[in-house]
Parts: sequence; C-alpha cells; structure tokens
Amino acid sequence: MKINFNLSLLVVILFSALTTYAQEIPIEYFNMELQANNQEHSKAVLINEIDGVSTEHVTISSAITKKVELDETHKTIYLFIKGFGELTSGGKTYEIVPETIMLPNTVEDIVFKPLEGDTLHYIKISVLQTELDKVDIKTFPKENTETIYFKKFTDCKSYTEPIKSPQTTSRTILPNKYIPRVAMGTVKTIGPDAVGAHVHAMLEQLFLGLADNQTIVYADDAQIDFPEHSILHIPLGSSHSVEVKDHKEMYYVWMDFFLDKDGEEWLKTHNTKE
Repeated sequence: MKINFNLSLLVVILFSALTTYAQEIPIEYFNMELQANNQEHSKAVLINEIDGVSTEHVTISSAITKKVELDETHKTIYLFIKGFGELTSGGKTYEIVPETIMLPNTVEDIVFKPLEGDTLHYIKISVLQTELDKVDIKTFPKENTETIYFKKFTDCKSYTEPIKSPQTTSRTILPNKYIPRVAMGTVKTIGPDAVGAHVHAMLEQLFLGLADNQTIVYADDAQIDFPEHSILHIPLGSSHSVEVKDHKEMYYVWMDFFLDKDGEEWLKTHNTKE
C-alpha cells in the first residue's frame, strides 16, 4: 500500500512539473490612458525576457518635453505608436506621427514633446552593447551610426517573404547595420490571412501590436490573442505563426535580436522591393 501511495505521489509531482513547464507566450498590455492629474507615466514591460534587452512604455502629456539622454553602454530605439508631436535636433524639426521610429545614435541635442493638448505614447527599447558589438559597429556606414535615424513606418522599404501571402505588406523599419544584431519591421494585412509557421533559433523576437491589430499568435502548442497596444515574446526556438480572421486586421512590429552577427543571415529571406 505504501509503495502504491508513493508511486501515485510521484505521478502527481511529475504531472504538475510538466504542466508548469508547458509552453507559454509571455504578453503584456499597455495602459493607454493617463491617470487624472498625471503628466507622465512609464512602465517597464516583459522584464528579463531577453538578456540585454529592456523595454518600456512611456506616456507623456503636452506639458512634458523630453531630452534624449545617450548611454554609452546601450543603443536605444524609440517607437512612437500613438499621438502627435515634434522632435527637434540640429536646428531641424521632425514631425512625430503615430508609427514613427527614431534612433538617436550619437546625436546629443534631441528633444521632443507632444503637440499642444495631445498625449504621446512611445516604446523605448534599450539594447546592451557587448564588447563584440562595439567592435562590429565600427565597420558600419557612418551615416547609419552618427546621424539621427527618423522615419515614418510607411516611408520604409517593403519586402516579400516566402512565409507570407502576396496580399501582405511588410516593411523594414530598422535595417541591420544600424545597431549590432538588431533589425525591425512591420507586417500588415486583412484577414483571412496568416504568417506561416517557422523557426529561428538564432534570434530572440518581440512582437508589438499596432493600432487595430486583432490576431492570434501560435508558438508550438500554445496560442494567445494578440490585440493592439500589446507586446509579446516569441519563445526562443519555437515553431510560431500568426493568424488573422475574416475582415480583421493584422498589423504589428517584429523586433529581431540576434544571438550573434552570423544569425543576421536570416534576413536574406526578406526580398526587398526596390
């Protein structure tokens, strides 16, 4: 009787351990409303999901002006996802609209703020620069690393990819050779459509849901609803795909963080449209 009891207990423990280990797709949802009397709010998201990568959702009212602070140990990307504003640098003014990317590089005089009466939402992604990254970036074109990079998503080059249908519009919003081991792009289509299942063990990946995104993300045996204004982490090495149902929209940013620079060979699957 005691042996049977011990065996039963072992089965329960093993089942519990397997259930706990079941694949999950980590996701966080942004709060898109400033609390009353608040002029600024920031929240770190997906903490410790990817080594060397930190992500923050920041909201500022028109009472706030932000000065970009450079960090010698990190490279930082700003993704403006909602609201309108102005950015100034070197005597030049840039118009911030929803879905704009900015990379300060080594430029020190960058400030930005929302337009009067508006609220600006942006995602700030900081990537730790390893000693190898610091060596590698010296080989990049100087115009990629020493001047401000500022682009509306819709102004970026489009590309095709075997895992996507012809009706899908994909754009590279941050090519490689700007930040070592980093590239970003967007995917947009109307359902029914899908991004086919694929695996890339050479890179970590985040997805950022843009306005009106209503999709389902699959990773191995897991699936999760992926709405607008949310961010998720694709489990490393998983077979993953994205589906959008009839008359709904797929619109998200993919962010690739390669484990080493050799992994960037994956980007050759993107066929750029000239």
